[in-house]
Amino acid sequence: MSPYLAPLAAPLPMLLAATLCALGPGQRPRRTAWFAEACALLSLLIAAGALVTLLRSGAGSSALLGVAGIGLSARLDAVSASMLLLVAFVGWIVVRYTRTYLDGEPRQGAFTGWLCALLAAVLLLVEAGNLVQLVAAWIAISFALRRLLLFYPERVAAQRAARKKRVFATLGAVALVFAAGLLAWGYGSTDIATLNAAARAGTAPAAVVPAAAALALAALLKSAQFPTHGWLTEVMEAPTPVSALLHAGVINAGGFLLIRFADVLLLAPGVLAALAMLGGFTALFGALVMLTQPAVKTSLAFSTVAQMGFMTLQCGLALFPLALLHIVAHSLYKAHAFLASGGAVEQVNAARRPGPVAVPDGAAVGRAFLLALAIYAVIGTGFALLFGLRHESPQALALGAILIFGVAYLLAQGLADAAPRVLTRKTMHYSVAAAMGYFTLQLAASWAAAGTLPATPAPDRLTWTLMTLAVLSFGAAAVAQALLPLWAGHPAARGLRVHLSNGLYANAVLERLLGGWSKGRTP
Repeated sequence: MSPYLAPLAAPLPMLLAATLCALGPGQRPRRTAWFAEACALLSLLIAAGALVTLLRSGAGSSALLGVAGIGLSARLDAVSASMLLLVAFVGWIVVRYTRTYLDGEPRQGAFTGWLCALLAAVLLLVEAGNLVQLVAAWIAISFALRRLLLFYPERVAAQRAARKKRVFATLGAVALVFAAGLLAWGYGSTDIATLNAAARAGTAPAAVVPAAAALALAALLKSAQFPTHGWLTEVMEAPTPVSALLHAGVINAGGFLLIRFADVLLLAPGVLAALAMLGGFTALFGALVMLTQPAVKTSLAFSTVAQMGFMTLQCGLALFPLALLHIVAHSLYKAHAFLASGGAVEQVNAARRPGPVAVPDGAAVGRAFLLALAIYAVIGTGFALLFGLRHESPQALALGAILIFGVAYLLAQGLADAAPRVLTRKTMHYSVAAAMGYFTLQLAASWAAAGTLPATPAPDRLTWTLMTLAVLSFGAAAVAQALLPLWAGHPAARGLRVHLSNGLYANAVLERLLGGWSKGRTP
């Protein structure tokens, strides 16, 4: 038996747990909850076994368990192995957390069942070796997620979020079906590895551009990109495990789709440019709105919107290995942040404030940005000499410059006139560590994805323009954030804060366009 069939076993324990939970959907199903956790752990072990298979046998695809290109098959490579481990690990943690978090809820068993069903669908998606399996799993994810969003069906906000998600999920599913049909017709196969190999070889049928555009549309709708982000910021009406589970290949399934069909997308430069523009705008929009949110979970939700936008920007710049790294790192961080949000609020409320906060002035911010760029240049040069990164793509360098603006914001706090020396030293150490971490992780991601994901092409004039706009925009946003305490009391700033706290009313306008939502309507 082919070793590449083994990953197909990963969703089976979760499907078994979902079935058992359906038989005991009521309150405190203790044995069922323990069984679901054991099944999640078994799926994690199977995912770890898939990684061992990849390291021993290399990338490959299993035979199709079906006929006429319709059935089940597994594609095992750096992308699927990373996502399998991520989904299984976060899923196990969330299922374990749910066992105690929902203890005593009247429908605890039903919630756990849909949770396991959702995980099974995501596992089928990330390991899919053919288009039919990928589309079916994509649709199943949306169906299971909607049941979780309606765990409290009497809540109007939950109904509103579920309805929005249903609209966008339907549009995304139609776009993905359309893209899959065009790809199967254009390349004469439903096998994903065959499609990508042909695209990498330069085969570009007439349908490749509309197929790439449909893939991009499906990904944008799945990952809550502006202006379709409203359902994500309202998902807080569902239990906290749902918010954490979104980062196990659900909200970031759009990024996975773009990465999986990276070779196809490279044949449509205009589509990549559109992704870069919309992703960059969504990242800036989400980051600015996040700063104005008083509720910790809503702030985290807008942070996710921003991070998904940044992931889309990375894909638009053809930095697919870095986009995969971003998915893994952000998912682990944000899932933990949601699960620990309650404790974080208690810690902040209980913390003793030592005194006034050091506020950097314009000169301190300027010094911080110059120092951050110097750190980036020195460490980048050192890595180039040590590891031969002299031919690093301009896109990756631009992305590093954007990330270093976060380091500059950190440095600005330490360089403020009122900042103690201890804070200054700590911010310097953290800044150097952050820059070194970026280059180290970038090197590791590029090495791991070599041969699986295509190399980043040389930028054309449009790409150069987009990179310049992105660097300037993120730089301006970072400067504004660093100087925010100085002008926060200005009347114009207070007015802007009101508009930002309402998300620039994009969600309200979209609701009006979709016909509005009434309390009396059934979900």
